Amino acid sequence: MSESLLQLAMAGAFGAFIGLLFRVTRRPGQARAFTFTLVGLVAGITAYLIFHVLTRTTGAPPWLLPVLVLVQVWLWLGPLGPKFRHLGKDSDEPR
Repeated sequence: MSESLLQLAMAGAFGAFIGLLFRVTRRPGQARAFTFTLVGLVAGITAYLIFHVLTRTTGAPPWLLPVLVLVQVWLWLGPLGPKFRHLGKDSDEPR
C-alpha cells in the first residue's frame, strides 16, 4: 500500500513540476499562473490512476507512468486546457 502511495505522490509532484515548466516556457504573462501547477498536479494523479488500471489489467511496464504524466499535462494545458485571459495594461483584467 505504501508503495502505491509513494508512486501516487511522485506522479503528482512530477505533474506539478511539468505544469510549472509549461507555465514558464509556453505562456508568460498570464493571469492565474498558479493554475498551471494545480492542473499539472491533478493531471499527474489522473495519469497514475490510468497507469494503475493498466498495470493491473495488462501488466504495463513502469516506464509508461512518466509518459502518461507528460501526455496528460500536455493535453490538459495545451489543446484541451483552460482558456486564460491576457492581462491588460497595469495588470487590469479586460472587460
